[in-house]
This record gives sequence, C-alpha cells and structure tokens, in this order.
Amino acid sequence: MLLKKPFLLSFLLAILLSMHAAVYAASNFVLKDMSGKKHTLSQYKGKWVIVNYWATWCPPCLEEVPDLVALYDSRKNKDLMIIGAAFDYQNAKEVSDYVNDMLISYPIVLGDDETMKQIGFSDVLPTSYIFNPRGELVKTKHGLVTKQYLEAILAHEK
Repeated sequence: MLLKKPFLLSFLLAILLSMHAAVYAASNFVLKDMSGKKHTLSQYKGKWVIVNYWATWCPPCLEEVPDLVALYDSRKNKDLMIIGAAFDYQNAKEVSDYVNDMLISYPIVLGDDETMKQIGFSDVLPTSYIFNPRGELVKTKHGLVTKQYLEAILAHEK
C-alpha cells in the first residue's frame, strides 16, 4: 500500500499540472496574424476575445462569417476582439483569397499545431473559444455560432 500512495499522488499531481498548463497556455497565447501583427490575450484585457477555428472548405464556417463580421464591426472599438484561425488550408493565398471574398474584417491567423497547443485542440470545424474580459475561457462552442448566440453569452457574463 505504501508504494501505491506515492504513485497515486504523483499521478494526481501530474493531472493537475497538465490542467493548469492548458489554462495557462490559453491565458497567455501569442498568435501572429497574416499581416504580421501579434495578438496576445493579455493585450485585450477588458474585452471579450473570441478565437474562431475555421476552414475555407467548411459550409458552417462560411455560414457564420457574416455574423462574426457584423459582431466584430459593431463592437471592435468597445468590448470585443475576434481572431479567426484558418485550418486545413493548402497555402496562405487560398486563405487570403477567401478572407477577401468574404470581406472578413477581423484578424486571421494561419492555424497550426502551435495554435492548438496555445488555445485548444478541436477536431470539429468551426469551433469558437470565448474568453471573458478577465481573460478566462468561459465557453468552447463546437459548431456554428450566430451573432445572437454570441451576444447572449456576452450579455450574460457581464
């Protein structure tokens, strides 16, 4: 029994540390957008931050873009930052063309494994990570989001 307790304690400690590391990583992310600008969660303290994973071939992603653009454009100078992270793309031009065609006004990151390590892993597109103005992850939404859905979360968590 003596051997099992230290192992169990070590195991539990490892789990707690990995959970803390995941929260710590998201709370300190550094993402570089396609124009070369760096975005950190801490620089948006006092604002809601939504990191939206998407792909150019994804129909629900295409459907949610107008709502994300409308929400961002109406609140970007007040209390909101949206960062799009494109995944599963062939090259930067494909993403850039899509961004231009869809009139996406919020910053876009070329997502990769490092992005997922910092924000969170998802095998579903779209996925949105929603951080409150204190920088805390309050919601991970797999699947389509709407402006109404996001506004309800932003209003509820004030």
